[in-house]
Amino acid sequence: MLVEYFVKRYAEKARKQISKIDKNTLKLCQSYHWPGNIRELQNIVERSVILCSGDTFWIDEAWLSSQGAPRPKSSGPLVQTVQNYEKELIEGALAESNGKVAGPNGAAAKLGIPRATLDFKIKQLKIKKNTIR
Repeated sequence: MLVEYFVKRYAEKARKQISKIDKNTLKLCQSYHWPGNIRELQNIVERSVILCSGDTFWIDEAWLSSQGAPRPKSSGPLVQTVQNYEKELIEGALAESNGKVAGPNGAAAKLGIPRATLDFKIKQLKIKKNTIR
């Protein structure tokens, strides 16, 4: 199984002695549909190995993406406040970078987040990046 391969690989890199995989983690890995494919698996295994303090590998279920699962609609005051703040930060970074998202001088670099995350947030918050300059 790929999980075992990645656990061994990242454990060697981190110089950790991991000899077992938690049973619930195996079930979780087998039942999860892995929308991010191999990269998502690698990232989660690497994070888990880093955080693992014993000889048993485990994955926190909260780390797995819930994009495929239906989410309850949140629209309370805290969510609105956070979304407004995110929108302001993103619009400010886009203005500073003249609407450029990627690259060393792009908005993603200014915000310290991956470009894909910024693209997702721009779409989610309905930001019109073409008008921000």
